[in-house]
Amino acid sequence: MMNGVASKKMREAGMTYKVNYGVELPRLMEFAKEFPADASLAAALWSEDIRECRLLATMLMPADAFTEALADEWIGQIRFTEEADCIVMRLIAQQPYASGLSFRCMAADEPLRRYAGYQILNRLLMRGMKPTTRDAQEMLDNIASELQSSNSSIRRAVMNVLSRYMDCGIGEKRMAEAMLKKLQQR
Repeated sequence: MMNGVASKKMREAGMTYKVNYGVELPRLMEFAKEFPADASLAAALWSEDIRECRLLATMLMPADAFTEALADEWIGQIRFTEEADCIVMRLIAQQPYASGLSFRCMAADEPLRRYAGYQILNRLLMRGMKPTTRDAQEMLDNIASELQSSNSSIRRAVMNVLSRYMDCGIGEKRMAEAMLKKLQQR
């Protein structure tokens, strides 16, 4: 399954794993269908410094075995945004603890943890969640700080969250616009 061209491009972009075969996500998803969901196997795969193993781990971990503590642990071990995207999309977004975890991650010092927090929130907003006024204010305060960040991945993630939040309703749109206006006045 190796894709040498993709593997080389990823290495050149800084995605340094012990081994990176460059296998595309759709091919990995098809490959994952050949195995049963198994927490032990997923944990073993996640512990490898091999891109495809780590991504397969997110596909083979049973959602009901992915506890909040385990989610927090794996988020702390994320090395690249691709891993964060897979964990969030496949394992965290549908969990009952997702909202609380997203806010804890957004407040973290580590950029990849913050990125994961915004990706979780983006998924929740896509699924129709509307934050409370208090949560929305905290989210908008965090977004205001991140919009000035030099980290382009985080800036893209917060722009996605902001756009989805503004789509929640007129009140949400007004809150977001007020935050953006304050930023422009600085």
